[in-house]
Amino acid sequence: MTSQEKILTKNNEGKFICVGLDTDINKIPKFLQNDPDGIFKFNQSIIEATKEFTAAYKINFAFYERSGSEGIEELERTVELIPKDILSIADAKRGDIGNTSELYARSVYEHFKFDAITLNAYMGKDSLQPFLDYKDKMNYILVLTSNAGANDFEKLELKNGGFLYQKILQSVNDWNEYKNCGIVFGATKVDELKNNIKNFSKLSVLLPGVGAQGGSMEDITEIFNEENRINYIVNVSRSIIYKSSNEDYAEAARNELISLFKISSKRNAGI
Repeated sequence: MTSQEKILTKNNEGKFICVGLDTDINKIPKFLQNDPDGIFKFNQSIIEATKEFTAAYKINFAFYERSGSEGIEELERTVELIPKDILSIADAKRGDIGNTSELYARSVYEHFKFDAITLNAYMGKDSLQPFLDYKDKMNYILVLTSNAGANDFEKLELKNGGFLYQKILQSVNDWNEYKNCGIVFGATKVDELKNNIKNFSKLSVLLPGVGAQGGSMEDITEIFNEENRINYIVNVSRSIIYKSSNEDYAEAARNELISLFKISSKRNAGI
């Protein structure tokens, strides 16, 4: 099954939540913090508890790279836990030139065996081409992010009156030859989402920012329902995986995911 098929299958099942495994040793339950295998055991329990209702898992590389080789091993073991029919996303925001980008692509797709990755298009198409050449993978390219600093560059006004992020969106549509491009669009940018969703074409959309960053699952669901679109996933990290700091953390994560699942799966009958 290709990455594109995985995410479309989950969307058609009414599953739109991506669980972010941004696992911080200082935030997991204390009884696991002193366990040398605590990060892995935490991830294992979260995945087992949530896999029934999730559309994807996203692993932020920074939370693992910070621990050097030990963290990389935790990352590798965690990826292996993700069921094969559920999309695995490497949140690495890669984008470089020449052989560097080629090696990054080989690392993520061949060594770590992820289904998808987040990419930064700042250096242009050639910096992303090695990733796009993996036709059966999904490449989520940053368009408009959920952080306040998105205003620094992404919302710069161009001579034609549009914004830089809109130019990137147009370019991603042009680059989608193999139907393996998606976009990252912040869930906190509700007005911009409403104004630009008609230009998303057939791109899969990854929306970070629901939960701890203030984005609303209800708002996102309503916007996509109004456009009769189902090809999207909403990333939620902290508000799911850290719902409880006690021994019931996995059950609490499952219950929080189910509550979001019930909101996101309320689709218009015509979709």
